[in-house]
Amino acid sequence: MNIVLLSPHFPAQQYHYAEALKAQGARVFGLGDEPPQGLSDALAKVLDGYFYVSDLHHYDELLRTCGQIIWHHGKIDRLESLNEYWLETEAALRTDFNIPGLKNEQMAAIKEKAEMKRLFQANGVPCAAGILVDSLQQALDFGESQGYPLVLKPNIGVGASQTFKISDAESLRSHLSGPAPRGGWMLEEYIDGEIFTFDGLCDRSGQPVFYTSMVYSDGVMEVVNSDDHVAFYTLREIPADLDALGRQLLSLFPVQERFFHFEFFRQHGDKSLKALEVNLRPAGGPSVDMYNFAHDIDLYHEWANIVLHNHFNTRVERKYFCAYAGRKQHKPYLHSHHDIVARWHHLLLEADTLPGVFRRAMGDYFYLLRSANERDILEAIAFIQAC
Repeated sequence: MNIVLLSPHFPAQQYHYAEALKAQGARVFGLGDEPPQGLSDALAKVLDGYFYVSDLHHYDELLRTCGQIIWHHGKIDRLESLNEYWLETEAALRTDFNIPGLKNEQMAAIKEKAEMKRLFQANGVPCAAGILVDSLQQALDFGESQGYPLVLKPNIGVGASQTFKISDAESLRSHLSGPAPRGGWMLEEYIDGEIFTFDGLCDRSGQPVFYTSMVYSDGVMEVVNSDDHVAFYTLREIPADLDALGRQLLSLFPVQERFFHFEFFRQHGDKSLKALEVNLRPAGGPSVDMYNFAHDIDLYHEWANIVLHNHFNTRVERKYFCAYAGRKQHKPYLHSHHDIVARWHHLLLEADTLPGVFRRAMGDYFYLLRSANERDILEAIAFIQAC
């Protein structure tokens, strides 16, 4: 099979997908805007070819380059980025070249929060009340009927960019006074709760061959807007209600041969779940590495196995809790890196910096830890992030 990976150089761990495909016999081609000399040795050595474009946002250039790949190497069997930012670009290229996978006509339910919410509501999935803003008066009427606080966010967006907690009508007027983002604004009720995820990988028929869950210390909106640090960790047991709701969402979206990352609020009051959003790609940062550490498996290999052969050969056992603890340079932490290593070396898996584009949501620096004991994980997170 000929597999094209879009932007295979970023984030850095993306090379594992190319490596896994190559190890199982695929011909792997990179298509990116990083000059060839900027590719890591680990990535360059597993690519059968790298096609450089000046800017991945220039669609005409991508069309021409995919045409060159087909002319020189034959049809493209799969095209993937495994990155939220490029999902629409992937779909457009698949549509134009008739490549299997998500196409243009499927993007609305995946990228537009209003359409996602419509699907939730039509199928009885509990979710936050919300509207696609048509006018200031409509938004003010929603605030009057729903009550404050509210959440204002782009209908089409990545992460928590331009996402705001709205405390009153004056704040709402202020935020709506400027130009709207692409796709318009979504205005929703504010949910007071913890974020839980239902994450995994599906085979070609859309059946989950691997699934897990994570719980977050804070929502991304709160972390970004307050420039705070974040922590999250995988669970060893998935709550029954989360499992049921996650599986219901799998039946509503085109998850075939894809990773998925579904986000839910567990409300602080009655502990019930409300769906937040659906993402048809892996969770961000080193999450796939965390799944691997938590289960002692290799999901990069198994993803490639699904793509090439539709097989998943690993027995899944949730052996550990695996945690991510982020830190930000401006915060006055009580414990140094040396202190952390000395105290938690027996749990520590990795410690590294993050690219600047991720710092607001995930931190400047992070630690990965694992333990079979949840209390160990919580104590380690508290130690690392103590100020």
